[in-house]
Amino acid sequence: MPRIPIEDNFSDVIAKAQRGMGIKDDDLCKRAEISPEDLRAAKKGEVVDAVLRRVARHLRLGPNALEDLAHKRWYPESPVFPHGFAIFNTPFEDITVNSYLIWDARSRVAAAFDTGADAQGMLDLIRTEKLKLQMLFLTHTHDDHVADLKKVAKETGAEVWSSELEPVDFPGARVFKENAHFHIGGLAIKTLLTWGHSPGQTTFYVTGLSYPLAVVGDSLFAGSIGGSADHFADQHKNDVEKILRLPRNTVLACGHGPLTTVAQEKRHNPFFAS
Repeated sequence: MPRIPIEDNFSDVIAKAQRGMGIKDDDLCKRAEISPEDLRAAKKGEVVDAVLRRVARHLRLGPNALEDLAHKRWYPESPVFPHGFAIFNTPFEDITVNSYLIWDARSRVAAAFDTGADAQGMLDLIRTEKLKLQMLFLTHTHDDHVADLKKVAKETGAEVWSSELEPVDFPGARVFKENAHFHIGGLAIKTLLTWGHSPGQTTFYVTGLSYPLAVVGDSLFAGSIGGSADHFADQHKNDVEKILRLPRNTVLACGHGPLTTVAQEKRHNPFFAS
């Protein structure tokens, strides 16, 4: 698979932070002591380090991390899973979206997380590996993440699960509460409510693979955070308290963009780096 680009550039990060904090352009310019022209240029992608660092401080962003993102100095490194894990990246309108498959190598029982725009690659792998898809978990129910739900459920007979705070409109779908526990062969899955981007946005923490894994959906991305116009503070708080407190080597499987890890996001994500 070609390298998946980082989902948000530095101007996206500025826009998300500014919108989430409710700070208008003129107010930000006054606080950061920059001109409106400087801010407009930054939002159009012009990289001026002094401007970025001033803006970062007043949007509670890590200046060094924002500067590195702007200069494209960082791309996350991800451990390689020798077996039992696969990522699928499919186009949806003008973006791409991720879905994931995990399985127990001994029992060949599997679980999927979201469907992406086109789940054919996932279904092909299930057949090739002779897997039994037992459960299909939804991180949230936005269209890009559930676009191929009907097809996956029909072809595999998997149980469909979503948060009780965001039930999916699908016949026979079931709901879970926070801190629900599931088992797929020798793999354990725990649900963590990391809402903000959507009411029931859930992170699935998986143990039993080569590395601990957190399927975070749109809770956060490599170098950024899931957008929320009304619940930005809640999204940020949930990310810090429920995702970034997981073991440092936990692989974060995001809804968009590349895989990353807890340790890398603490250092390189402008929303979390000091």
